[in-house]
This record gives sequence, structure tokens and C-alpha cells, in this order.
Amino acid sequence: MFNIKKCLRTLAIITICSSTASAQLMQSKQEFTRADTLRGMLTPLRTCYDINYYHLDTKFDIDKKYISGSNLFKFTATQNFSKLQFDLYDNLKVEKVVYKGQNLPFTREFNAVFVTFPIAIKKGSHDEFTVYYSGNPTIAKRAPWDGGVEFNTDSLGKPWVATACQGAGASIWWPTKDHQADEVDSMLISISVPTGLKDVSNGRLRKTATLPDGYTRFDWFVSNPINNYDVAANIGDYVHFGDTYDGEKGKLTLDYWILPYHEQLAKKHFDANVKRMLKAFEHWFGPYPWYEDGYKLVETHHLGMEHQSAVAYGNKYRNGYLGRDLSGTGRGLNWDFIIIHESGHEWFGNNITSKDLADMWIHESFTNYSESLFIESNYGKQAGLEYVQGTRRLVKNDEPIIGPYNVNKEGSGDMYYKGGNMLGTIRAVINDDAKWRKILRGLNATFYHQTVTTSQIVNYINQQSGMNFTPIFDQYLRYTTIPTLNFKFENGKVYVKWTADVKNFNMPIKVRVKGGDYKFITPTTTFAPVNLTGAKKDNLEVDTLEFYVNVDKGN
Repeated sequence: MFNIKKCLRTLAIITICSSTASAQLMQSKQEFTRADTLRGMLTPLRTCYDINYYHLDTKFDIDKKYISGSNLFKFTATQNFSKLQFDLYDNLKVEKVVYKGQNLPFTREFNAVFVTFPIAIKKGSHDEFTVYYSGNPTIAKRAPWDGGVEFNTDSLGKPWVATACQGAGASIWWPTKDHQADEVDSMLISISVPTGLKDVSNGRLRKTATLPDGYTRFDWFVSNPINNYDVAANIGDYVHFGDTYDGEKGKLTLDYWILPYHEQLAKKHFDANVKRMLKAFEHWFGPYPWYEDGYKLVETHHLGMEHQSAVAYGNKYRNGYLGRDLSGTGRGLNWDFIIIHESGHEWFGNNITSKDLADMWIHESFTNYSESLFIESNYGKQAGLEYVQGTRRLVKNDEPIIGPYNVNKEGSGDMYYKGGNMLGTIRAVINDDAKWRKILRGLNATFYHQTVTTSQIVNYINQQSGMNFTPIFDQYLRYTTIPTLNFKFENGKVYVKWTADVKNFNMPIKVRVKGGDYKFITPTTTFAPVNLTGAKKDNLEVDTLEFYVNVDKGN
């Protein structure tokens, strides 16, 4: 999500709301501010401490659209320091910061909070402090496309509240070290709601406590690393039913929290989608990454989000994306897009998380591509290829997919469809489906529960494939154009070359004379003859089903 990582943000605008500035996900931004740098850069005031554990304890006053509570930060010092930064949107008040029974002095600049300790914290030491806060959080009006807290009611008029904050950042509703590079190792999420309602958050429910003020607290424990924007509160008149899945690591619990009048519909719909999704993705990507925390779908008013182990679901029990097939091929109408896509993020986005939002393609390109792998597992490889090809109609080629670093800004929304087609092209170049599957599983094993960079992902694929894909990744990720395969026909001979932005681009590709078998050729950026007996302008065919390229046969 951002959560198209958590729905499909190329179809809509995601607005990042803050009291000091606003920006739109997938929208160009040429100038960046001090606030952007404070949000997006790993400065020494952030890298000086490594987050080990949070206890977020927050109360939702739904009538007043008001939240209050605290967050305990347990950390390990990575260097000697006496000052650090955490993050909280400045429309929320920091009541106090407590360290060893003392209130610490702090200052604020935009949405960054700087805390000064009375003595130096020594490198390697384990320490903690607690932030108390309150206020009216930013209200998400079009969640998940804009970040904040969504205050709604269900069809019976009962409160229905949820958080969704990818891109905008978790600090839009709770104090945290709000940078993707540092995931907390484990976390207790305590959400207090008016008695009669339930909260569903990430991980497993440890305890429910009736409070003396007409509230009930739900304590959820996440035993695995989790990125900030995945931490979620979902509040409503929920009922629960469950199941299990016999997966690669044993029995995986499946828990579904839905509105009571949807229970029978949900049972049928989830049964038709979830287990075959898990079977397909465990085959391609390896074991579901969160067996200890389980798998949940939580019904929400908003469309969906990949909240780790508690996927937000709001596709209204329909197949497709809001009942539509995004590929235009019909291949997307046999399954629920939100269940498949958002669950795919459990591997790419949640298990493997980009350190910087600029590398968000790691989340979205792989998860977009996972849709075609789901189709392939259930309906055959040809169907999967047709689906990927069909999504090309949604590619804009407007801006580079990789965004600017250190300012919390993602690149073009083409990270979805163009990125998925790029990965399909790389698979075609490798031309070995067993090796490709081994690479995808290897990514999830090698970078298990880690944050990564583009170079780490590209280098791993290069090493495991035995091929140099860096120029190909660079062309699709760093430039707005896709490569063009140029032909010219002279004196009975066929000449071919690539036109690309990357110097010395030389991607292999499959061509054939119509009716024959495809064969690989490896053009360079200079015209050279190619041996294609009988090839003419009108019978030469390029494999544009598996390869996402332009073809120019000349005038």
C-alpha cells in the first residue's frame, strides 16, 4: 500500500494527508520540503536506535473521533547518543515522553519529534521510553487511497472504524519510528473500544478486558517483525469464524472477522478463494511467512489493504476488482482480486519490505505479477500470460517506476502493470520455469522478514539466474519507455537492433517466421544481421505475449 499494497492505486489517487502538507500517491512531485526529508531520510537521529518492541495502547472515542493512549518504545542503541527522533503527525498532541519515571524534554518540527535524554545512551545498551499522546487524527475520507482513520457505520448504523495509512505513514495515528527500514521485532497492540464493539488487529488475540469506563480492550500480539503501515485497528460489530489450511509449515489458522449479516456469504466466498490462493502462493513463493501469527481477513468499509496477518477486505464478496476484470481478457473474473492481491503482499511487501518508499516496486510489481501466477496455478500458464498481457492497456509510461530516495515518495503507478509485465519478461528470458520458481522462493527465503533495496533484489536474481538482468531492470524501472525491437529488411537479409535508454542494452528475445517455432536472438543497440530463413516483413513475428516490448519493422 501503499496498499493497493493494498488495492489498486493506479486506478485512483491516494492522498497523503498531513496538517502541514499534502501529497498524492502516484502523482508527480518535483519539489520536496524539509518535512519530506524529516519523514523520508534515515538521519543519525533515527539510525542511532534499533526498534525491538512496541506496546501500542490506544483508546478510540468514536463519537468524538478522538484517540488517546501511549506507545512504549523498547530499543537497542546502535551508537552512543543523547537525542533521537520519532514521528507523530502534528495535529496529534504529544502529552509527555517518559523515561525512567522522568518527563523528557522534546521539540517538534513538522511531524518529527526530537527527544533529549538526561544521560548518554551507550551503544549496545537496551533501553525504553514511553510516549503519551492524544487528539483528533486525520480522517480518511477515501480510504485506502488517503491515509488516516476511517469513521463509518455499517448498514445497521453501528460504528465501523478502520485505519489505513500506507504512504501517509503510521505516524498519522500513533507515535512510532516511521521509516520502513526499521521494522519492530514484535509488538503488542492494545485497542480500547466502546463495549459491544470488537477490535481486530494484527497477530493473535491474547486477552480481552472489560474496563470500568464502558470500554473493552483487545490485546493483540504480533510475534514477527512488522512494518509500521501494516499495523491496523479494525473496529466494528464483528463476528468470527475460522478454518485451517494444511500448508508447507503445518496447520495454518484461518480467521475471518466479518459483519454478522454477511456470515453465510463470507463462508462460501472465502472458501472459494483463500485456500487455493495459499496453495498457489506457497508453491511459487514458499511458506506463508506468518504461521505464528495466523492468516486473517477482516471486513472493512474500504476496499482493502495488505495489513500483515490481518488483511483488510472490502470487495463486497465479488470476483474481480469491484466486479471488473482489470485485464480485459475475462481472466480476472474467476477470483476475488482483493483477496488474491492483498494476500500476495504477505510475501512481497510484508515478508520482503523495501527500505525506502522509492523502491515500492518491490512490493507492487511482484504482487501484481502474483495475480498471473495464481491464474497459472488454477487455469494454466496460457491464461496467466494472457492476463499479464491484458493489463498492459493500463500502463501509462509517464514517470520512472523508482521514485526519489530519502523523501518518502514512491515512483509511478506503473509499478503495478508495467512492473508485472517486466517480471514476466524476465521469466521469459530465463526460459526455465523451474529456475524461475526457485528464484521466487529463494527471494522469500533469503530476505525472510527483512527490509531490502532494489540492488539487493536485482543482484540476487542475477546470481541465481546466471544472467545479467541489471540493464533490463534499469530500462523498465528507471526510464519511462520500454525497449523497442527495430527491424530492417535489405537485399533479402533481416537486420535487428534494440532502441533503449540503457547503454549497450542487449536483452534476448524470441522471434519466428509465422507458422514456425520461436527461437532466441540477442540483438544489441547496433543493427546486425539475424539468421531467420524465409523471414519477411509480413511473416516475421516477435513473442509479444511473454515479452513486453515495442516492435518496429520499419516503413
